[in-house]
Amino acid sequence: MDPHAIAFPKLDEHQLATLAELATLEVYERGEALFRAGDRDYELFVLKSGEVAIVEDSSGEEKLVVAHGPGDFTGDIDMLTGRAALVSAVARTVCEVYVIPSADLRRVLAQDPQLSDLLLKAFLMRRQLLLESGFTGARVIGSRFSKDTHRIREFFSRHRVPFTWIDLEKDPDVHVLLHHFGVSPSDTPVVVCGAGKMIRNPSNAQLADHTGIRKHLDHVVHDLVIVGAGPAGLAAAVYGASEGLRTVVLDRIGPGGQAGTSSKIENYMGFPTGLSGSELANRALLQAQKFGATLTAPAEVARLTCENGHHALFLDDGQEIAARCVLISTGAAYSKLADVDCERWEGMGVYYAATAVEAQFCQGGEIVVVGGGNSAGQAAIFLSQCAEKVRLVIRGGDLCKSMSSYLAQRIEQTENIELRRYTRISRLHGDERLAALDLECSEPGGVETVDCSALFVFIGAAPFVTWLPDSIERDGKGFVRTGPQIEGRWPLRRSPFFLETSCPGVFAAGDVRLGSTKRVASAVGEGAMAVQFIHEYLASG
Repeated sequence: MDPHAIAFPKLDEHQLATLAELATLEVYERGEALFRAGDRDYELFVLKSGEVAIVEDSSGEEKLVVAHGPGDFTGDIDMLTGRAALVSAVARTVCEVYVIPSADLRRVLAQDPQLSDLLLKAFLMRRQLLLESGFTGARVIGSRFSKDTHRIREFFSRHRVPFTWIDLEKDPDVHVLLHHFGVSPSDTPVVVCGAGKMIRNPSNAQLADHTGIRKHLDHVVHDLVIVGAGPAGLAAAVYGASEGLRTVVLDRIGPGGQAGTSSKIENYMGFPTGLSGSELANRALLQAQKFGATLTAPAEVARLTCENGHHALFLDDGQEIAARCVLISTGAAYSKLADVDCERWEGMGVYYAATAVEAQFCQGGEIVVVGGGNSAGQAAIFLSQCAEKVRLVIRGGDLCKSMSSYLAQRIEQTENIELRRYTRISRLHGDERLAALDLECSEPGGVETVDCSALFVFIGAAPFVTWLPDSIERDGKGFVRTGPQIEGRWPLRRSPFFLETSCPGVFAAGDVRLGSTKRVASAVGEGAMAVQFIHEYLASG
């Protein structure tokens, strides 16, 4: 089907009548804006008569995206995410429009499958067509050798914020642009937004506030607060919100967790050609938001208290959130190489994710991937498409011991991937940026120094639980005990639910839980299962 027809369908009489019941009819004069780029929580506009132009000016020059007529509607996916609009809608003629508040739009999406399907497909396709049209979005001006430039690009990519990176070292017009904004190379990175507003080296929190990603939550008691937006947390958000629970998701970075850093997941049921971890996470997030769930990020929980069935989460920015139930789905924090100074080159040659952002640093170079699990295998295959040579380093001798056989076979069949068995990384070399490293082999023995423009580390992770109170039991490695694993005193007459922690009403799912299977599909299953137990807990009073 024609993408333009999917993106800009005409509503039929029945669909118009359904939306008109929820709307107020308003008149806009020629030249009057229905909404502007940068506006948040704007309404859905359905044209009864007249013409409305959708325009964007992210490059500094106004461009027409599309002209809407009677039976057409405005909006894209940011109507669900609550983020700032990327485009403006301006009346070309006197217009009569039906105005539907975003809360009523969510009800339509949840209750009318046919109309929901049409609107969501249109919203998604509009965003795709906008990006394919050369939409500039936010401009990130910075050096490829800057940790902060990499951080900003990674944050925008994880949250699917459209942006253009202007490379300080390679872009021929960068100095003209810097002069225009009155900054020097030493002031970078800077982020320039569509309206010309410039922010010098913004923190992730500043980026989130500016784009509308971070939400300041209402002072109400939420049915379910989910800490961690990996596969388990997002699955719980979809099921919880769709089943009527007031659901909030908190994450200190953004959606996806460790799975979000995977370039391609090929063994997830229902996707025979595979999909990236970022794509899976953002689809799940949009699904949860369709049913009314709220994501706010970055939002780091500093402390959790559990007293007499009341749960309170205290964020590092001072916000306090009350919850009837809490789901711990924080997953795990990346492990770093022992006895090697990785931190010096993090973001400047040492990476813990393999996405399109990192792949840009690998063009035509020699790189090293360390790790024997699926994440390492997926990274090696993905990066082999742009790097001249990929060395995959594992400590043992059998790649199939910890990696799916289909990945191991593909690695062995890829000409520019060299598998280095019984090997560890013993030293890194470089000045401002990583340039080489030492590979120490135990069989037959010896050390070899190899060129390396980028090192990708996938050697497991430790559970992220520093914010949990001592009353929530963990094993010696920090994994959270649930259900029959609980060894200490349980305060209630009933037994704990299977995914319930030693604190009643607080549940755990995914990689953070002791005994969980460290796979995306398993985490999704646990997240969905947790919602069932949460319903039972709430019903028990």
